Amino acid sequence: MKQKFNVITSTCVPLQLENVDTDQIIPARFLKATTREEKFFGDNLFRDWRYNADGTLNKNFVLNDPTYGGCILVAGKNFGNGSSREHAAWAIAGYGFRVVISSFFADIHKNNELNNFVLPVVVSEEFLAELFDSIKQNPKMEVEVDLPNQIVTNKATGRQEKFEINGYKKHCLMNGLDDIDFLVENKDKIEAWEQHNK
Repeated sequence: MKQKFNVITSTCVPLQLENVDTDQIIPARFLKATTREEKFFGDNLFRDWRYNADGTLNKNFVLNDPTYGGCILVAGKNFGNGSSREHAAWAIAGYGFRVVISSFFADIHKNNELNNFVLPVVVSEEFLAELFDSIKQNPKMEVEVDLPNQIVTNKATGRQEKFEINGYKKHCLMNGLDDIDFLVENKDKIEAWEQHNK
C-alpha cells in the first residue's frame, strides 16, 4: 500500500523471537496465490503461529493478544532470514504494520519491506532490549519513528537512536513513490539526458 512516510507514533506489537524466517512470516503454501490482495496476505501473516492445527486462534500468540496493537512490530534479531520471497513483506504490509524494528534484518527481506512501504529500522541490541522491556512494563507505551531525521524514540524512557536508510528509498517513502513512480516522476530529466548523450 503506497503511503507517504513522515513521523509515525504508535503502540507496538512485541515479537521477542530471534531468527524469524520468511516461511514463518508467510508459509510456503500461500505462495501459490494468484492474487496480491493485501487482506489475503495480511490475514495469513504468521499463519502457523496465529492458528492452531484445527484452525482455531492460538490465544498465546502475541498478534491474538488484545493487550498489544499498533502499526509498529518490534522483532528479535535476524528478522526475515531464509528464502527471498517478497510475499513476506506483502503479509507484513497487508496486516497493517508500517514499521518493523529489529537489531538485524536479512538484506533481501529488508529491501522487500522498503519496496512495499514498510520501514525496517535497525537499532542496537541494547535499544531493542529496552524497547521490549518498556512494552512489557506498559503495553500502551509508544514509539516515535521520525523518518526525515532518521531517529527512533522510546517515548517511555526518552531514549533515542539514529537509524540508517538508503537516500533513494527514503525519498521514495517520504513521497509515496515506488520505483516505477520515481521513473515516471523523472521522465523529463531522463529524456533530456538521453537527448544530450546521443
